[in-house]
Amino acid sequence: MTLRFTKGHGTQNDFVLVADTRGDLELTADHVRRLADRRGGIGGDGVIRLTPTAAVARAGEEVADRVLAEEPAAIWFMDYRNADGSVAQMCGNGVRVFTAFAEHLGLADLDDGQELALGTRAGVRRVRKEPGGWYAVDMGPWALPGGAEAASRGADSAVLVRGWDAPRPALSVDLGNPHTVVALARPSELADADLTQTPEVDPLPPEGTNVELVVPLAETVDPEGRAVGHVRMRVHERGVGETQSCGTGACAAALAVRTWAAAGATGAVPDVWEVEVPGGLVRVRLLDGGHVELAGPAELVFSGETEL
Repeated sequence: MTLRFTKGHGTQNDFVLVADTRGDLELTADHVRRLADRRGGIGGDGVIRLTPTAAVARAGEEVADRVLAEEPAAIWFMDYRNADGSVAQMCGNGVRVFTAFAEHLGLADLDDGQELALGTRAGVRRVRKEPGGWYAVDMGPWALPGGAEAASRGADSAVLVRGWDAPRPALSVDLGNPHTVVALARPSELADADLTQTPEVDPLPPEGTNVELVVPLAETVDPEGRAVGHVRMRVHERGVGETQSCGTGACAAALAVRTWAAAGATGAVPDVWEVEVPGGLVRVRLLDGGHVELAGPAELVFSGETEL
């Protein structure tokens, strides 16, 4: 079949986007692998299908029913697949690129201050557009799977990266998909880490995990006098490998560093964090009600047709 696509990225976390506005396109895992192949296909860290939430519900995915029950206006669903064809619950950079794609198709208009509600396998996500063109996404609730004990200890797992002499303590963070965050002492250590192979995680979550290596940086103060935290990060995404950016991973990195900072702090710790990734910069902000917001750019690069 002939398939029309658009290529987009958020801080160089790149995706093949497909519009399935009637909900009758079935993308198999093999299709996804071919589309995401950087040598034999279009190339991307994943494939995003824009499709009606009602069509996903008709296909038997209960999460789509829950999305529509929570927010009937969430008529479009982000069906996200990793480059290896596996289904993923959530992708923070992907949500922003999905929104830019929906605007490109004329299915959304955020320039007048309106908000887009969309469905994902992690639930409803709401997106607004900031002055300057960044998209800000309410990523929903976050949690530490290890609870208060993990927060007080600063770790609930261990990670071994190729070339390290021994595993290092890590903290698990849930953003609707699983993350495991490891703190490193110096930027040079981060730069030298070998992420060409999948890090070993113990215990490994049942569906695998994304692994973030982070270096906390010095705080700054914004024009309103509020403290802003800073983190530098690299990520190994499950089903993909190392990527230039990971939106949920950036949130996990900021939340983990904030948790570690709070454990030894005598005063308040920042609620706003800037996260440097190889592909650019994103902003993470804690919201009321245990939610977290991710803001950053989204760009559509080109469109075309391919044969499957």
